[in-house]
Amino acid sequence: MFRFFDVVLSFLGLVVGLPLLLLLTVIGWFDTRSPLFRQERVGRGRKPFTLVKFRTMRPDTASVATHLASASAITPFGRFLRRSKLDELPQLWNVLKGEMSLVGPRPCLPNQEELMAERERRGVFDVRPGITGLAQVNGIDMSDPERLAEVDEQMVKQLSLRGYFRYLLLTATGKGAGDRVRGS
Repeated sequence: MFRFFDVVLSFLGLVVGLPLLLLLTVIGWFDTRSPLFRQERVGRGRKPFTLVKFRTMRPDTASVATHLASASAITPFGRFLRRSKLDELPQLWNVLKGEMSLVGPRPCLPNQEELMAERERRGVFDVRPGITGLAQVNGIDMSDPERLAEVDEQMVKQLSLRGYFRYLLLTATGKGAGDRVRGS
């Protein structure tokens, strides 16, 4: 049921949002000369996939979880993208491809072993990771792996169609701060 809405909404988002995506890509190119950011993440069934976002940090920034990155690595345009959550738009492609859902636990990095172990234990890898979810709208990030996995498990067990659209609405209206960066 959620997959139907994922496909329809991500397709519409990509089509309707194409002018905005192109504009942000051009501005991002002037900002960093590399507007898209690709990073291996862990998906459903612990299967790796390549997540795509708009780049918010300098291209030479180490590939680490956001809470371990330095705030000084974020570009001025990147700050705008993060605050507005527009950096997430390219992930609609990941959703359309079936690697992600619009709503689900945020995909982790392959080196986040503590979080992966907690998620495995709690059955969180049984579902597609998402762009937003319960943890994101409540400001819980990857800096507390046990708490994050606990909240992810709660969302996975209780997710309804109403909850799916509620998380999307809360995210679109600015609820949640996103992943914290050191020193910001």
